[in-house]
Amino acid sequence: MGKQFSEILPEHEAFIKKQHLFFVGSAPSDDLGHVNLSPKGYDTLRILSSTEVAYLDLTGSGNETSAHLAENGRITIMFVAFEGPPMILRLYGRGQVVLPDTPEWNQLAPHFELLPGARQIIVVNVQSVKTSCGFSIPYYSYEGERDTLQKWAVAKGEDGLTEYHREKNTTSMDGRVTPLGERLRDTTGSTT
Repeated sequence: MGKQFSEILPEHEAFIKKQHLFFVGSAPSDDLGHVNLSPKGYDTLRILSSTEVAYLDLTGSGNETSAHLAENGRITIMFVAFEGPPMILRLYGRGQVVLPDTPEWNQLAPHFELLPGARQIIVVNVQSVKTSCGFSIPYYSYEGERDTLQKWAVAKGEDGLTEYHREKNTTSMDGRVTPLGERLRDTTGSTT
């Protein structure tokens, strides 16, 4: 049933590209912090090579993954077949946060449609790919993307998003500083 691979194979890539939703898991280094699991929509994930993926991370009410990656780099991305043959595919690896206005951002950004509210790109060096049956996953039909987040980001505007990032995205729920928080601290001397 379950199989493990050292890289993303062509059949894995084909499966990933069909998915409309993926989940990102991360955790702090100690056992006192919270494990985070975030769903991601829109067409935001790119396969850069058989061992590297990246996704455009949009503004949200928290920034847990970013804080965890800054602390220990561990990340898992999971895809689930809600349509067609059953399958669960997980990418295990080490991630890093790439912020706008950096050389790395300038290299990666052309791979994406930069949606309103884009705050960072998460790059993952894939160390292991695991597939499993997904026999118990129910069928769900894709009806389309919600436009709520993009409308919200456009209405906020650049200054409003910066203030929102300052208020909601500079630390994790456990108080760990995110790379975005470090940047805002460096430019203003404070994250609050």
